[in-house]
Amino acid sequence: MEQPIKILIVEDNVIIADDMQSMLEEIGYEIVDNVIVYEQAVEVLKSQQVDLVLIDIILASDKTGIDLGKHIRENYDIPFIFVTSNSDRATVENAKTVKPNGYLVKPFEQQDLYTSIEIALSNFTYGTGGKAADVASDDSPMSNSILKDSIFVKKQHLYYRIQFGDIQFIKADNVYLEVNTVDKKFLVRSPLKDYLGKLPKNKFYRAHKSYIVNVDHIDAINSKDIMINNNLIPISKDFKEFIISAMNS
Repeated sequence: MEQPIKILIVEDNVIIADDMQSMLEEIGYEIVDNVIVYEQAVEVLKSQQVDLVLIDIILASDKTGIDLGKHIRENYDIPFIFVTSNSDRATVENAKTVKPNGYLVKPFEQQDLYTSIEIALSNFTYGTGGKAADVASDDSPMSNSILKDSIFVKKQHLYYRIQFGDIQFIKADNVYLEVNTVDKKFLVRSPLKDYLGKLPKNKFYRAHKSYIVNVDHIDAINSKDIMINNNLIPISKDFKEFIISAMNS
């Protein structure tokens, strides 16, 4: 099932932090916590699931936001954005050393915050140390990036995380893919072959030139089709032989 993006706010000005939290919750993001110092942020990252961190560079502690960015880079595979009132060259150059996924200068509006988060999520490839991903074109209604047990899918103005296990099958439809879960469908602009490469190889297989299926969701099979959640899906000869062999092993 899709889940809203979970965000940790690290900001020592409580008024600004509360304002940021209100902006984010109004858009639809989930705030995991709102903390003011490095040590608190480290504890939250240890104990809770966090998808993205917003970090003030100057914190009310000996360690700065740049120290926290370095800690995240060394220990976690998530994007972070620096939020600061300092845009001078020295601060920017120092911030660049830990490769943040965004840099937002105060004061800012809700739209600025939303745009920075969306770009950071869109460009970040999970599982590769934060290297930039290929970004879908502007006319794509949805785009995605990989996570260890999930994939991000954009729906309207938010990225949702879909657990791999919830994906039942994927159908190619011209330049789009239709990603089917138990009760929802999402559109993604991507070649079927490329999308297959982002999914776990022990669960997802090319069943037909136009379909990828999650073998855990197969309910029935005959000589030409499989059934998943009352959907008949055509299969190739090779896939039929593979499934029958797997069933008999």
